[in-house]
Amino acid sequence: MGQASILVGVVIASLLLAGGHAIEQDSHPPQPHRHPEAQKLKNPISSDDASIADGRKTYVRYCASCHGPAGNGDGSMALAGGTPANLTDETWDHGSSDGEIFVVIRDGTSSDMEAYKDRLTEKQMWQLVSYLRSIGPKPQK
Repeated sequence: MGQASILVGVVIASLLLAGGHAIEQDSHPPQPHRHPEAQKLKNPISSDDASIADGRKTYVRYCASCHGPAGNGDGSMALAGGTPANLTDETWDHGSSDGEIFVVIRDGTSSDMEAYKDRLTEKQMWQLVSYLRSIGPKPQK
């Protein structure tokens, strides 16, 4: 195989690897917006004390380093140097329904807010939604 073929292969592989990330960022513009398809998703997990406690454990392990111990956006570990979202206020840039929050956790929004679909189960993500709901704004109808 010649050097040109190897170079083409490397370029194609790089584009494929970056492509999914570019799509995620393009589908999540920086200005506040809603996701109608995600709004249709309903949390299948009961928001009882046990699921909220399990969601809190997931939050402490995966989210608190960026979003802060209480969800105020005051963590110090944002990956690309951005400002983590305050999860306790009324401003949710990517929508505030349970389904929208789930999709943000699952798919990510940027190089700072990565996708967690390969690190968390769906149940853990829904429990995390329940926990975030317990510290943040109530669902919009």
